[in-house]
Amino acid sequence: MSQPYLSIEHVNKQFGQFTALKDISFEVEKNEFVCLLGPSGCGKTTLLRTIAGLEKPTTGKIYVGGRDITALPPSKRNFGIVFQSYALFPNLTALQNIEFGLKAKKLPKNEVRERALENLGFVDLLHAKDKYPAQMSGGQQQRVALARALALSPDFLLLDEPLSALDAKVREKLRYEIRSIQQKVGITTIMVTHDQEEALTMADKIVVMNNGEIAQVGTPQEIYHTPANPFVANFIGSINFFKEGSDQHLLAIRPEHIRIDKEDGISVVVENIEFRGPVYRALVRVQEESSFLHNELITVDVSATQHIHLHIGMKQSISFSKNHMLSYEEKVMV
Repeated sequence: MSQPYLSIEHVNKQFGQFTALKDISFEVEKNEFVCLLGPSGCGKTTLLRTIAGLEKPTTGKIYVGGRDITALPPSKRNFGIVFQSYALFPNLTALQNIEFGLKAKKLPKNEVRERALENLGFVDLLHAKDKYPAQMSGGQQQRVALARALALSPDFLLLDEPLSALDAKVREKLRYEIRSIQQKVGITTIMVTHDQEEALTMADKIVVMNNGEIAQVGTPQEIYHTPANPFVANFIGSINFFKEGSDQHLLAIRPEHIRIDKEDGISVVVENIEFRGPVYRALVRVQEESSFLHNELITVDVSATQHIHLHIGMKQSISFSKNHMLSYEEKVMV
């Protein structure tokens, strides 16, 4: 079996009495796009900074290409980094911003210009080469920051919430562009995000974090369809949880795996409806007294193409897709 390109082994990070990272271990393959996903304060940015060498782990090791880089300063790790704030020089044009780092490497003048233009081309911004950051949109600035990072031919790329300052439409477009550039260049990439949709659409592998620990590592499909615990199930997408019996055994099912119609099933009444474009999201309350779900509120997604004309107060029946029912033994839901 081939050796992983980047390996994080039992990394812990203490800030005084506070434990920011607890026994973090995972592997990244060459050219893989990995998202560190989790809520604010879960440790994902601290982990990215530790990989960059901007923080030193209290214990644990970091390897790149089989080489122990744990003690190396950032300047010796050969990575590119793109921050949420872009960090462009306001007094330099797009082209000059990219050239800046190349000049620092003491490359020949013509090579500096050639590589800067080539990387502006990668992010489709040759037409904006003479613009200053203030003359560019947020999305264009972020692409210049990406081109600047890639121009230095790094071994791996670190992205710290690179899209969070942008509006939804630009973010969606840039998600595709960053992923497409990453695949074209073929560079190992680790991105921090708190946005589940970003992680699901961009990543080859997702590392879900909570309270400084890894909750699950898997493909987007694994994370979504077979979440390892209630925290992951609840954090990624929408889900219904039910307690079964007097113990704390939890059942869970996603709204799209519940069928609503007037046929046989558990009787419910519609309490709320939201139109969400491709689906209507209905909140229904279980009426059936014989069911252990009596009086439970359940979220159901109904495809807008089904033409089921729901209205508040309507009586309906629901049935569950047994294949999609999840079961957890956790005593407490995080």
